[in-house]
Amino acid sequence: MNHPVKGLQPPEPEGGSSEAVQGAYQRLGACCMGASRRAFLGRVVHAAGATCALPLLQACATPSPASQGASSTGSPAPHRIDIHHHFAPPAWIAEVRHRELLQRANAEWTPARSLEDMDQAGVASAMLSITNPGLWFGDPAVTRRLVRACNEYGATLVQRHPARFGLFAALPLPDADASLREIAHAYDVLKADGLHLFTSYGDKWLGDAAFEPVMAEMNRRKAVVHVHPTAANCCKNLVPDVAPGIMEYGTDTTRAMLGVLFSGTAARYPDIRFIWSHAGGTAPFLMARIERGALALKDHARRMPRGVVHEMRKFHYDLAGATHRAAVSSLAQLVGTQQVLFGTDFPPAGPSIEVVRSLAGLGYSAADLLRIERDNALALLPRLRG
Repeated sequence: MNHPVKGLQPPEPEGGSSEAVQGAYQRLGACCMGASRRAFLGRVVHAAGATCALPLLQACATPSPASQGASSTGSPAPHRIDIHHHFAPPAWIAEVRHRELLQRANAEWTPARSLEDMDQAGVASAMLSITNPGLWFGDPAVTRRLVRACNEYGATLVQRHPARFGLFAALPLPDADASLREIAHAYDVLKADGLHLFTSYGDKWLGDAAFEPVMAEMNRRKAVVHVHPTAANCCKNLVPDVAPGIMEYGTDTTRAMLGVLFSGTAARYPDIRFIWSHAGGTAPFLMARIERGALALKDHARRMPRGVVHEMRKFHYDLAGATHRAAVSSLAQLVGTQQVLFGTDFPPAGPSIEVVRSLAGLGYSAADLLRIERDNALALLPRLRG
């Protein structure tokens, strides 16, 4: 299923933008989707012209193991859907290159590197989203411009590779009015698959009253909403040598989740399909405390009429950075495997094949593993069935 986006220019292939390279890349089509893709593109870039590129294209016409239905992991065919996969549009890199929380792997990202990594790990499709340092730096105009550039760049990647990529479109929060406009653009023009939020924006967490109009619109559209953690202003570098990704990201995920729950947002807007990163942060481990705290609210029946556990069991949780027994054990006490999704956090987390191997060692049955790696994502994102 294509996503025609009028007026958008396709992103340049890795290595250059000459006519010969562009032509070679466009004719590449579905071939060379295996691990040799980047090597192939590099050879095309250094070719003397289109006539030199032609033999390379002809050589590439021999089907790779992945295109024949066998991935490098030994699976019958690439089948996994990566719900937590990052991209780095050029406009975003130009803005955040020297900002705190940017990781080198994100700064060096290219579409070809994503495709190569996906092929090596048997990933059929990956949902693209922006990662830290995010999009909000105190200037609403900069954020609006940056969000639009990122979303349009992502839409061109989906247009070019509709079976390989999906888009979780970013929003220019904390500007609620601009976010409403961007939701309309993302769904109605760019045909995004869902939306992407951060756990906090400055000193506001999800569930804040300022975000109410955005929540209402996401509910109206029955949006799939992926939530990614960041490090809040309050809590960066509190402990020497402990980077935010070690503890603070999981903690901020829990803050945002509790904001959505305790404010009554989750109950008021039941058609928002939230996906929380990293197995829900620390929330599954803190479940007993969360439940007691919710019941202690004088008006808890109004905010969570069916109880906090009911709302948390409606949420979905990806396993990026959490494919170890401690994390999945806590999560399993809260939700069944129907709410759990495969995610890699590529590129900063390293090769996706390592996540595949870790997940395979957790003792899931074959049926549960298939649900986590593919079927649960398809229930949320049926377009990817094609």
